[in-house]
Amino acid sequence: MRQHRLNLPLNPLRAFAIASRHKTFTAAARELGVSQVAISRQIAILENYLNVSLFERGTRSAKLTEVGRAFGLEISGLFDDLESATQKIINQETQSTVSLRVYPTFAHHWLMPRLSDFAARYPDIRIRFDTRVEPLDFRGTHLDVAIQLGNGTWRDARSRKLFDEEVDVFCAQSYLEKLQSPPDLARLSDYDLLHARYRRRSWEQWAEAVGADISRHRSMEFDTSLLTFSAAEQGFGMAIGQLGLLDGSLRSGRLMRPFQRPIQTGAAFYVVWPTATSVNTKTRRFIDWLLEQVGEAPEFFQPGADKPRRAKLASAAPDF
Repeated sequence: MRQHRLNLPLNPLRAFAIASRHKTFTAAARELGVSQVAISRQIAILENYLNVSLFERGTRSAKLTEVGRAFGLEISGLFDDLESATQKIINQETQSTVSLRVYPTFAHHWLMPRLSDFAARYPDIRIRFDTRVEPLDFRGTHLDVAIQLGNGTWRDARSRKLFDEEVDVFCAQSYLEKLQSPPDLARLSDYDLLHARYRRRSWEQWAEAVGADISRHRSMEFDTSLLTFSAAEQGFGMAIGQLGLLDGSLRSGRLMRPFQRPIQTGAAFYVVWPTATSVNTKTRRFIDWLLEQVGEAPEFFQPGADKPRRAKLASAAPDF
C-alpha cells in the first residue's frame, strides 16, 4: 500500500531549523534577512501544523522546549544537506553556462541567426538568455555579460562597441501597395506609423532629423520593438528600426526601406561585462566571438589561439 505523503510546510521548517540552531529569533532573522516577527510567525505556523510547542515565548525572549530542541537536532542537518546539494547543482550549471542580458529584439534579429556558429565552435558552452529591459547593474545578479544600447559607460563594468545605432523607416511591400502611390516624405502624416512603447521618441527624432512632419498621423503602439517589427512585416504600417538588426529582414524581402533616409542616434550597441569579478574563460570566449562577428579585434584571446579546434569544426560552421 502506497504511503500517504505529508504536505510539509517547508518555509516554516527552514525558519525553525535556523532558529533552533541559534536558539534566538533575532539571530535567525538576521541570517534570513527578515524580521523577528516574520520568524515568530513562521514558527507559529509550524507549531499549529505539528500541534506542539517548539518555543516558550517570554516578554522579551523565546526558549526552546524539550520537543523543540530534539526536533531541531533532527532537521537542521537535513536543511544543510539540501542547501549543499542545491549549491552543487548551481555550480555545475554555472560552469558550463554564460548568463547573458540582451534585448529581445537584438536576440531575435541579430544574435540568434549567428548563434549556431558559436555553438559549433564551443559545444560545451550554453547561453542563458535574460531579456529583461531594465537598467544594467551587475551587483546582486548572476549575469556574466550583457549586450546594451548606450554610450559605453556602465557602473563597475567594461565595454566594447559592437556597432553604432543607425535607424530608418521600414515597412512591408504589401503596405506600400495599399498606398497606391510612391512613398512621399511630404505625406508622412497620412501613413500608419507603428510605435514601440520603450522607444516612443524614435519617430520624432527621425522626423526632426530628415525634416518630416508627423504632427498628425495614424498610429499603433506595441509593448516591444519585436512586436512592432512583426506588425511592420505583416503590412500594418511603417516602423522605425535599426540598421544592422533588421538586415536579415531586408535581405529576405520581408521589410524594405521606403525613404532610404538613415540617421545616427548617437548611441551604439556594446558588449558589457563586470569588473568587480574576474571574467571566466567561457565568458571571454563569448565576448571575443561577438567582437569577431562585427569585425573587431578580440579582447581576451589572440587571433588563431584556437585555430586547430576551428579547423576541425569548419565544415559544420555556417557562413553568415
